[in-house]
Amino acid sequence: MKGGKSNAKKADSKLAVNKKPAKATRASKKAAKDPNKPKRPASAFFVFMEEFRKQFNKENPNNKAVSAVGKAAGAKWKSMSDSEKAPYVAKSDKRKVEYEKLMKAYNMKQAEGNTAAEEEGSEVNDDEDGDEEGSDEEDDDE
Repeated sequence: MKGGKSNAKKADSKLAVNKKPAKATRASKKAAKDPNKPKRPASAFFVFMEEFRKQFNKENPNNKAVSAVGKAAGAKWKSMSDSEKAPYVAKSDKRKVEYEKLMKAYNMKQAEGNTAAEEEGSEVNDDEDGDEEGSDEEDDDE
């Protein structure tokens, strides 16, 4: 049996306990996304892509590949001068200013919600602070 593998090893691997964490636990560690949080603004390139995609699809109606559109747009973007990119950069900056306004409003709402929750929980926190002298944690080592 040259190069043959033993069946005993396969059986042992089936009986072994899987010590790897499940994918669900990884996802649960991540903070849940707030659906009310404003989306980040598009960069100048993505603003350019919005217009370029429409133009490219008109010129190439038979092309169904998304990658082809992206490659063509990337090549054109690289070949463009700064003056040609300027309108897209301006639109991007305008969207960024709007995003910052929305984020300030969103953060203010979040802060208002957190202060209300802290005020409700402040009574519990006061009880825990005054209980330090009666702690028996250090005496357990004896």
